[in-house]
Amino acid sequence: MDKINQLIADIKQKKELRDLSHDFVKEQINLQFNKNPQYHKILDSYNPKSHQYKQFIKIVRAQLRRVYGLFRAEDVSDRKIAVEKLIQNKPTLNLVKQVLATHFSTKERLPIYTKLYKNLFAMTGKPEIILDLGCGLNPFSVWFMDLPKEYYAYDLSLEEISHLNSFFNSLHTQNSSFRGKAAALDLLNISKVKQLPPADLAFLFKVTDVLDQGKGHKRTEEVLKAIPAKFVVVSFSTKTMSGKPMTAPRRSWVEWLCERLGYKFGIIGFENELFYVVKKN
Repeated sequence: MDKINQLIADIKQKKELRDLSHDFVKEQINLQFNKNPQYHKILDSYNPKSHQYKQFIKIVRAQLRRVYGLFRAEDVSDRKIAVEKLIQNKPTLNLVKQVLATHFSTKERLPIYTKLYKNLFAMTGKPEIILDLGCGLNPFSVWFMDLPKEYYAYDLSLEEISHLNSFFNSLHTQNSSFRGKAAALDLLNISKVKQLPPADLAFLFKVTDVLDQGKGHKRTEEVLKAIPAKFVVVSFSTKTMSGKPMTAPRRSWVEWLCERLGYKFGIIGFENELFYVVKKN
């Protein structure tokens, strides 16, 4: 194994990072190398026991956790059991709900999924092709809508990508006109976002905080402009980190951004989540 691959392997030894795509971790390493060229020395000398090597690993791990929120309170073992039960059997509403209930965001949406998609498609028209970016478990909620012809899901968790592809294959077995595919994607790689399949509708559910990291909204703007979809749905929690309702849940910066770019938007609001339906063209 060469030095860079060994470095990636060492970084991914932490349980919560083990499932990340190899290429994404490599990109984060290169970002740190570009910020501080001195770190290149850790590969030149290659001493895994050195303080500098260990410190660099800590920095990259912290960045991975900070950027993509990899500390999850949910019991991943429960999720794995629920997903395996779903893909080993003919999918049913009950099995789909069991999977969605293992992640906080999708569990919170369980009572609203049917109404959300009904209201959303009333604004966008029924989509034939959907992109789900930074998707997590959300693609399992396709059960709550009339199946589109194509559903493309993108995330960084290789295990979840594998589970989604198994689920999509099961749906295709039941309905041969449906095609679904999940793959790894770093949304900060704008050139790759531009190369995604053209779609009628794209989901960006609770992703902007991850993209922007509290440093303005330039990255979200770049991603929004790059997504090859007629409509993009951007969602936000309506609660604070402590769980209290926000006094002003609307995001004025999204509205100003749309106005500046010439995009139209509508809003679908629920108790726990606010959805901006952005029309790009």
